Amino acid sequence: MHQFYIALVVAISGGLSVSAHSFVSNININGLSYDGFHPTEPNAHPIAIGWSTTAFDQGYVNQTGYRTDEIICHRGAKNAKGHAPISAGGIVHIQWNGWPESHKGPVMDYLALCDGSCETVDKDALRFFKIDQVGLVDGSEAPGLWGSDRLIANNNSWMVEIPRQIQPGFYVLRTEIIALHNASYEIGAQNYPQCINLQIVSNGTDLPSGVLGKELYDPNDPSMHLDIYKGVSTYKIPGPTPIAGVQTVTLSHPLPTGSGTPLTGTIATIIPTPAPTSVNSAK
Repeated sequence: MHQFYIALVVAISGGLSVSAHSFVSNININGLSYDGFHPTEPNAHPIAIGWSTTAFDQGYVNQTGYRTDEIICHRGAKNAKGHAPISAGGIVHIQWNGWPESHKGPVMDYLALCDGSCETVDKDALRFFKIDQVGLVDGSEAPGLWGSDRLIANNNSWMVEIPRQIQPGFYVLRTEIIALHNASYEIGAQNYPQCINLQIVSNGTDLPSGVLGKELYDPNDPSMHLDIYKGVSTYKIPGPTPIAGVQTVTLSHPLPTGSGTPLTGTIATIIPTPAPTSVNSAK
């Protein structure tokens, strides 16, 4: 059984310890809930769509990892063994297992074409283009209102739209929060990248150029070295500029109505939907 509802109860009750950090527990697409990788139960979901990691502390990657493969899909990341189908223009609803209120910072989303199966792709070869970002929302009062605060207010969840004109294929969705509460220290920025395998069904033809994971961020970027508690009036979100034609989704929190079954391989597929609830007609 998926852990979505457990994560929901924990988030509502405030049961997340600030020292625990977090991970993507579930990915909800078209009304179906798919498993992410659970570092608390690493063997519980062998066929998940979320890449596994060795971040069993639910921790982060700092500036010392920006030029290593740790920053691509997190520490010790290995390919997810399945993927979920979605139509171009569809919404991916990403459920985090809570998020500490103190860990303020931007939320970003990227895609990278796998050029074959994402279950076997070399992560070092993936080229990511950004499709969404929310950074400083309101800096009028330190430490500011950030994308992470909007995620928390949306029951610790995020939503991202798949670009409508993207060419069909198998993609890695890389979603990430950067926590800036310790960014005043030399290596204090905390990146929490999470990778998810998707099959995008589309009639589009666009394939934006991307950036290798190890080149996404500069360890010396001023956006990773600041003191948010002294106040921030403007903030340049790290990484490449989002591609043209994408828009940030208005956040909401639709509950899934069924469990999704991850697919494997590279065969064509149709988009699954939840089974309709039967209703007896009155006579």
